[in-house]
Amino acid sequence: MKVIDDAFQESTRLHERVLREGQRREIILSAARAVEDALRRGNKVLVFGNGGSAADSQHFAAELVGRFSRERRAFPAIALTTDTSALTAIGNDYGFDRVFARQVEALGRKGDVALGISTSGDSRNILSAFDTARAGGVLTIALTGREGGAIGRAADIHINVPSPATPRVQEVHRTILHVICELVEAGLV
Repeated sequence: MKVIDDAFQESTRLHERVLREGQRREIILSAARAVEDALRRGNKVLVFGNGGSAADSQHFAAELVGRFSRERRAFPAIALTTDTSALTAIGNDYGFDRVFARQVEALGRKGDVALGISTSGDSRNILSAFDTARAGGVLTIALTGREGGAIGRAADIHINVPSPATPRVQEVHRTILHVICELVEAGLV
């Protein structure tokens, strides 16, 4: 069926493009090293995004806290997308643009890593969280789509998947997150 063939072919082409173009291998390695360094120092990873990127945030945090593919100690990671009481209280009291920033302010410490995922690159709540992270000495990693937007420009480390197709970007984001998990485990086991 054409829909199936097209989806697999588009995803494969975008995966190959990300691997081939620019310095993405080095950037992905830099992101993994930043996460590994933070964990080695006893710091934590705060992960967040909206919609499908919220689910990817939870998946990534679960892989770090649980395990990816090796038996090892648990790594401290928190998906800021999971506490509905915090999300709704902060959203109600401060506005949706602050739902992640307020949590970064409460939970982030100097030396931690804040990983924001945005297929548009322009999610205001992620940008606000990055501003808060930077003020607190928290390193920021952006995983974006399209051209990277304001979030990509604001991040300390920016991994861009250059496509306007949200589903395809999310597929490549998941691969990148898995690669980061594998690299972190290899470095810390």
